[in-house]
Amino acid sequence: MPTPKFKVLDVRQLLARGEEPFTHIRTQVDQLPPGQGLTVVAPFVPAPLIELLKGEGFTSTMERRADGAWAVNFWRE
Repeated sequence: MPTPKFKVLDVRQLLARGEEPFTHIRTQVDQLPPGQGLTVVAPFVPAPLIELLKGEGFTSTMERRADGAWAVNFWRE
């Protein structure tokens, strides 16, 4: 399978305003076409989200960014 292309959703501003980002993430995940993934940028590792999407068949990887945020990539194989 070719490497997926990733859309980026940075939820840090939503969290800073006290908003729950899950509905935004869910919308993006539900609209992913084949061959595309989603990168969620957050100030922490979103462990519950990783587990939820893993249960839906998504693979994930994560890395700590230079600015201290976490970038978590989600895609289906």
